[in-house]
Amino acid sequence: MALTEGGNKLVIYTDGSSRGNPGPGGYGAILMWGSKRKELSAGYRLTTNNRMELMGVIAALEALTKKHIPLTIYTDSQYIVNSVEKKWLDGWIRNDFKGGKKNKDLWMRYHRLASAFSIKFVWVKGHAENQFNNRCDVLATTAADGRNLLVDEGYEMEKGEML
Repeated sequence: MALTEGGNKLVIYTDGSSRGNPGPGGYGAILMWGSKRKELSAGYRLTTNNRMELMGVIAALEALTKKHIPLTIYTDSQYIVNSVEKKWLDGWIRNDFKGGKKNKDLWMRYHRLASAFSIKFVWVKGHAENQFNNRCDVLATTAADGRNLLVDEGYEMEKGEML
């Protein structure tokens, strides 16, 4: 997403979904810069809700072409908000995710991407009145219910379920 307008702030909404948890899953993201909007989504054949919540954030960050900009990410995942805003992730990285902390592959991917931005996470109540969170939910669940689902290699290899 090219960002050229001055004075506008980049806002991202994300959501993740898993049918069965674990089960088929998907993510949805909306990137907003002034009047510009970009929607992203993808579905995976076997994954978890938390992984899809993280993938929504990761996909949004990977879609950005301009780095070192401030952005706000709205999500209904307290897992993500607390992990970043309360600095839990910093401790997990220091301790190499010991103690059964999950999703190391995605958290490390996020961490590498996040270093190029100034990110503030804001929690929003899911399935409420927020039109952008609701749209992300539709994107995520539609992707999870789709055909030609991608392989969440990190999850399937971790579980020994790679087909």
